[in-house]
Amino acid sequence: MSSRERILGRVRRALADVRPDDTPYEQAVLREYLREHGERSVEETVDLLAENLADYRAIVHRCSAGDLPATIAGMLAARGAKTVLVPPGLETAWLAAADVERVPDRAESSARQLDQLDSVVTACAVAVAETGTIVLDGSPDQGRRRITLVPDHHICVVRVPDQVVSSVPQALELLDPARPLTWISGPSATSDIELDRVEGVHGPRTLEVILVG
Repeated sequence: MSSRERILGRVRRALADVRPDDTPYEQAVLREYLREHGERSVEETVDLLAENLADYRAIVHRCSAGDLPATIAGMLAARGAKTVLVPPGLETAWLAAADVERVPDRAESSARQLDQLDSVVTACAVAVAETGTIVLDGSPDQGRRRITLVPDHHICVVRVPDQVVSSVPQALELLDPARPLTWISGPSATSDIELDRVEGVHGPRTLEVILVG
């Protein structure tokens, strides 16, 4: 008997005298909470996203779709980045103006190899204005979760207004729970008992978000 079978057997025995729940999942949990707090225009929602991203110490940029390649190139140059990790489905035009070595994501790449790269550029699945949160779902233009957790610098592109919602409930309606979701609210950070903040502990030290209108 494998460990898996042994554990599942214990679960079945523990649940043997538990009556089945006939209440459908949709009715089991009350969902009468507000789906968003207040009414905002599209412009106000995007402004709130930018404000909350900055409050979490993310660096926010705004540009048009035509200016995106130049914007990314300028950000990479300002940081002195020479190598950029690229998800397989990222639009090639986004890095067309950047003078960098494009490193494709490979399954065999180790965490140490990823850590040696200067930056990573990705798209996103959705952005939540009320919480200043970027959500990645592992789509081809975002890549695997680890490529956005190991490199020290992450540039994330958000399409405005298509990918911006007001609240978490609205975001959940657009996301597939079966996908590997990564929720990002600012750069990785923690603090000790004296509240000394340390960034870059379990993710990028620097998060730059481009709102592309």
